[in-house]
Amino acid sequence: MTTTPSASAADPAAGAAVKAADRAHVFHSWSAQGLIDPLAVAGAEGSYFWDYDGNRYLDFSSQLVNTNIGHQHPKVVAAIQEQAAKLCTLAPGFAVDVRSEAARLIAERTPGDLDKIFFTNGGAEAVENAVRMARLHTGRSKVLSTYRSYHGATAAAINLTGDPRRWPSDTASAGVVHFWGPFLYRSPFHAENEQQECERALAHLEQTIAFEGPQSIAAIILESVPGTAGIMVPPPGYLAGVREICDRYGIVFILDEVMAGFGRTGKWFAADHFGVTPDLLTFAKGVNSGYVPLGGVAISAEIAATFDQRPFPGGLTYSGHPLACASAVATINAMAEERIVENAAEIGEKVIGPALREIAERHPSVGEVRGLGVFWALDLVKNKETREPLVPYNASGAANAPMGAFAAACKRGGLWPFVNMNRTHVVPACTITEAEAKEGLAALDEALTAADAHTDAA
Repeated sequence: MTTTPSASAADPAAGAAVKAADRAHVFHSWSAQGLIDPLAVAGAEGSYFWDYDGNRYLDFSSQLVNTNIGHQHPKVVAAIQEQAAKLCTLAPGFAVDVRSEAARLIAERTPGDLDKIFFTNGGAEAVENAVRMARLHTGRSKVLSTYRSYHGATAAAINLTGDPRRWPSDTASAGVVHFWGPFLYRSPFHAENEQQECERALAHLEQTIAFEGPQSIAAIILESVPGTAGIMVPPPGYLAGVREICDRYGIVFILDEVMAGFGRTGKWFAADHFGVTPDLLTFAKGVNSGYVPLGGVAISAEIAATFDQRPFPGGLTYSGHPLACASAVATINAMAEERIVENAAEIGEKVIGPALREIAERHPSVGEVRGLGVFWALDLVKNKETREPLVPYNASGAANAPMGAFAAACKRGGLWPFVNMNRTHVVPACTITEAEAKEGLAALDEALTAADAHTDAA
């Protein structure tokens, strides 16, 4: 197992070589290639990673909110090694023990009768295939999704996405209709409390369906708790209300649990907080903490039966890849044995939540704190009364300087943040200890003074 670095282990020359090779040959996602300066990472363990200069960072981003069991968990590393020695790969048309066991362990934990698992390489492909299943099952074409959402970067998934990353790829012909989901702090419905927000959001959805034509709508897809878009926990009754609307109109209900699933919210799936069972559930990320690419769709009995005698027209060369499935089996078993889901719930309730609420009282830049488990967001503002965001929507360059200053302050303090638009998300590993959480929260508290300097109170 790797060990954390000491000053004597630093190797700046090796880091420079890694950086040079990256800049010469690697084309990075979501980036203007000439404007980025990727950190060269030398190693990682648990809640930390470090660079070649010996700087160690507490990972409050879990990379892309996926290393739910932390970096280099020894049981998962060993499982990948053992599977590689036994059987590295096998086409998806064969039955293989580790694939079946991964499917069984996932199906045991999904809500209701979601007992069939279709494996993909990641979350976007899971969404693509869930939408395809819904359209074939219903014979309808339209899919509804919310603004303030992210569902992936492939063709259907990016059109379903409700944030600006959709814009360059939006064909306006993908059969996607967007609507407003509930978000009381920035309510599009002028609601004054959660009950009003829930009722008005459901009425808006029902009106959207009426104007689009219920008979044309195959599915509604929601993130159980929207992730990158802001960790907006839905108000009580909202997901149940969407489930009822779907049942009434024969619409397939898809929950996207790619980010919120596998312990992130303090339960195996975020849907468990709301007592709701979708028809299809997409997953990835935390299923094996991203150690080997893996995602999938958990499928209800009714939808699975659609393809008993009719071929499902979809597949992937690496569907249910043995190395990925071995890492999922080891991850799920470790999470159960080590009470990792319970730890996420306890750390969120007893440490992160209370500390963030205290931080909000001290900092004029913190407008709202919201979250569950190890899945939290701070909504940063220029003015707490007006709730004006600290930076404009989709800001870049000089307009985004206040968030850039905040992120830089975090890194100087040894904290690696997750920053998106005017928010910072507190999304450490589900394995984080109380001491590590307090260390990170202290660094966050200090870094927020950089954001405070850009508020009206400054």
